[in-house]
Amino acid sequence: MANPPFFVHPSTEVEEGATVGDGTKVWHLGHIRTKANVGRYCTIGRNVFIDVGVSVGDRVKIQNNVSVYAGVTIEDEVFVGPSAVFTNDLRPRATNADWTITETLVRRGASIGANATIICGVVVGEYSMIAAGSVVTRDVQPYQLVAGNPARHLGWVDKSGNVISRDVQRPDPQIDVEEAGER
Repeated sequence: MANPPFFVHPSTEVEEGATVGDGTKVWHLGHIRTKANVGRYCTIGRNVFIDVGVSVGDRVKIQNNVSVYAGVTIEDEVFVGPSAVFTNDLRPRATNADWTITETLVRRGASIGANATIICGVVVGEYSMIAAGSVVTRDVQPYQLVAGNPARHLGWVDKSGNVISRDVQRPDPQIDVEEAGER
């Protein structure tokens, strides 16, 4: 049998029914559950767990020790720093007959810093940046920079992650934030 067009370390388990895209590398001790979809040209670090039905876009980098639980969708070109945490239950209990998954969406190009916690039910906006150690309890706007516990607004970034404004209001809505950072 020919080698697959992706690399999965022998210590990683990819369950039947999961898909891994061309050019993707999955490193040591990972686990990709059934019906999970990992896109093309991703880097999935050591000890990463991707749960049932999770969708990970193309060119995503998930660093070591991250668990991406059912209900989380990660779009293209997202960075998830080491030991970041996603939740999927607003009222966790060891036993709960009424348990339901609360979905979380991480939009294209967002960056989540090391040890950040993303509480389920939020949308992390395109090209936003979440500082290391932050606890995100509400939506993060596109291109917004947030930090702290709970995460609070610190400014606006461009597509490359450079801070372009510390104002509360997004720069002139007629000007794309991405363009504003180039001026």
